[in-house]
Amino acid sequence: MSPRHSAHEAERTRARIVRTAVHEASRLGLEGLTVGSLAQRLDMSKAGLIGPFGSRERLLEAALDQAGAVFRAAVLEPLDDLPPGRHRLERLITSWVDYLADCPFPGGCFVTAASSELDGRPGPLRDRLRGIVVAMRASLATEVAAAQAELPGPHRPPDEVVTTLIGLSMAANQEIQLLQDPSAASRARTAMCHAAGLDR
Repeated sequence: MSPRHSAHEAERTRARIVRTAVHEASRLGLEGLTVGSLAQRLDMSKAGLIGPFGSRERLLEAALDQAGAVFRAAVLEPLDDLPPGRHRLERLITSWVDYLADCPFPGGCFVTAASSELDGRPGPLRDRLRGIVVAMRASLATEVAAAQAELPGPHRPPDEVVTTLIGLSMAANQEIQLLQDPSAASRARTAMCHAAGLDR
């Protein structure tokens, strides 16, 4: 086996481990994910599972990063063809609600679930999640500010709008996942557009 082929296989194995870890952590929680159960699910040894990462903590960090990448691909990348402004924020909200309604994770929005799980548990994993959330909030505030520049005022501060939008998305995630309310997505989209001032 050539070194190039070997490296490719190693990367494929690592990606398969991370995908499965994200899926399982969505159901069980990050702290509920054990090396033994994951190794059994993947039909691997514990050493073979941990090897590409060096530790369980690094594996969980990789799972968290992957969950963030899935969110960005579903919610933020569809905005790439639009300039900043009102229509771009409308597209973002639509993509966000669609992500919640047809979530790629069995336990619903991964970041929402992980935030509830880790908010009171100091450590590297919480720090990693905090970085993802801070970056997400900053990006969203930029989108809100750009949309407000095209909308009639007065406007609430972008950070305040961001807090409202995230709160509504968390409520929608609960209504979709826990309550299984078929009208939750439509209601969330309407409420989020109103909170952002897009219904003016």
